[in-house]
Amino acid sequence: MTILTLCLPLTIAAEELEYKMDIGGGLGLSHYWGDANTGTSIMGAVTSRRNFNPHMSLKMSIAVGGVKGDTEGWYFPENAYEAGAAGGARLKEYSFSRTVLDFGAQFELNFLAYGMGASYKKLSRISPYALVGFGITVGVGGGAPAKGGINFPVGLGLKYKIKPRLNLGVEWAYHFTTTDGLDLTREQRQLDDPYAIKSGFMKNKDCYSFLMFFVTYDIFPRLRKCNN
Repeated sequence: MTILTLCLPLTIAAEELEYKMDIGGGLGLSHYWGDANTGTSIMGAVTSRRNFNPHMSLKMSIAVGGVKGDTEGWYFPENAYEAGAAGGARLKEYSFSRTVLDFGAQFELNFLAYGMGASYKKLSRISPYALVGFGITVGVGGGAPAKGGINFPVGLGLKYKIKPRLNLGVEWAYHFTTTDGLDLTREQRQLDDPYAIKSGFMKNKDCYSFLMFFVTYDIFPRLRKCNN
């Protein structure tokens, strides 16, 4: 009877429970950064987050976003590797509009102990966070072949718990990639090192950013020892 009495508040008060995971999705904007004028498009994502404790989480996501741009008004060599091209001719104008598929995992570090209830834990319903991760990027569509590579997202976010199991947030992440083929045009023109700046593993590659507003729902409550 004593054990039941002690456990009753934990069973009744949902806000006292902690949850292992959350699932949800988000919508926002994608922005291309590369060898052409930048453009902004729409993006969306589905996410699943494993919450280790109020400060640390691991998020898995599948995101889809647009990347687009053009070379209107740009001046650089038509062939930067040919002798005498460095005088700076106007490049023929090209444009592209493609779709980026992003499959990634991100580690999140909450600056405050994120959660609700359990006042003795000094939890906060709102917390900024930083993220870093690893993923795979594939650029498709636009009348051009698929091109892919690795991406490394880095960013910041803010999450808010409006109810014990419901979370809202906004996140901005810059995805550094190892591919220079996201801006491949319909004419099969790849804007590859137009200034003859030699590329490396991640140097002078195409990148993109996601600004996403998301909603998630907590699932799988942690088991209490006295309830087992």
